[in-house]
Amino acid sequence: MNLADMLSYADIGQLSRIATTYQCECSGNSKNELIQSILSTVNRREVFETQIGSMKMEDLRFINSLLFDPRDSFSLEELIARVQQSKFNKTDSAQQKADTPERPAATDGKKPAKKSKKTPESVTESGPRETISRFKQYGWLFNGYAGPNRYLFQVPSDVKERFKETLGKKFLSQAVYAEEEPHAYRDEQLIMGEDVKHFLDFVYHNEIPLTSDSAMYKRSLIQIMDRFGVKEDFPARGEWRFGYGRRMKDYPNRMSLIYDYCYFYGWLSEADSLLTLTPSGKERQAMRMAEPSDKLYRFWLRLYKGAIPNIRALTYWIDQLSHKWVMSTSLQSVLTPYIKPFYYDQPETILEQRLIGMMMHMGLLRIGEVPSKGQVIRMTPMGRSIVAGLSIEDDAIVLN
Repeated sequence: MNLADMLSYADIGQLSRIATTYQCECSGNSKNELIQSILSTVNRREVFETQIGSMKMEDLRFINSLLFDPRDSFSLEELIARVQQSKFNKTDSAQQKADTPERPAATDGKKPAKKSKKTPESVTESGPRETISRFKQYGWLFNGYAGPNRYLFQVPSDVKERFKETLGKKFLSQAVYAEEEPHAYRDEQLIMGEDVKHFLDFVYHNEIPLTSDSAMYKRSLIQIMDRFGVKEDFPARGEWRFGYGRRMKDYPNRMSLIYDYCYFYGWLSEADSLLTLTPSGKERQAMRMAEPSDKLYRFWLRLYKGAIPNIRALTYWIDQLSHKWVMSTSLQSVLTPYIKPFYYDQPETILEQRLIGMMMHMGLLRIGEVPSKGQVIRMTPMGRSIVAGLSIEDDAIVLN
């Protein structure tokens, strides 16, 4: 539902609190007058942009996590967990301006709405509940109005779109674009899909022994990767590697994704210390077809979601900011504040290796080099269509 619909279902107490937050001048006893006054204020562009500009980083992360969730409603427990996930460290708040206002300043000099005597005061809880209460007072979160939905929270559909539009403008103003085309760039469109086919062919035609941990020996791995269209370095001995798939600890990044993809779909068997194809794997191998890029992308999103909870939001912003050649350094400065460290993986590493690097391997973006400027990236036409048109399950994949 849109904001106008949700306001019509809200009780007069919540309407009065929202009107007071926006300093609307209207009667606090008239529901219709409250709704009209709120809508006329909220729909003004400068008011919304002022709100975005005054939000703390943890609040921006919180709302950003809700914008790209395919679900329409959230429980209180889910919202509390998201607020907690949005607080990366104790210095987040200190990084904001000391004079950040708690509510948008009046833009027309009018007096705030008069509260009715029955209107409850604003909730002054601390922690996640205070954040949720504040978002309700801004009209960004609403309780359901009937049945079991009354205990769930929703973000108005049009408010979601306005957030995306306003955040997009903010990010675009911070991005730096190359004035010239790179002389050469790396583009791997459709190659990973072909390599899935090559991998299944190799397993079908060869006997591949496994270690006690069900990993392939290096000799077999080298033979497989020699058939691939993209070469990768092997992980360094003792290198920290987990959280991005079942075989991340054993194989290079791209190879690990291909292996886990085939394993997830039930095409591989690791029984009796041998890697073989299952009956469904043999059927897939006999098709002799490359794997579609959009299926690989869907799998990657869900597999990496455990380590990068807001991966869908980050891929959306990478797509939006890379419509033309953008400097990698500026992309990093815009997006790393929204990336939570994952154990020893810092935000810069996650963006460079887990996101941009893997998106390039899947053919979603190109990486080039501009003389005197450094690395630049740009989405491919295929990548833009895949990211823009995607609708997937939200549960993370865990391969045990």
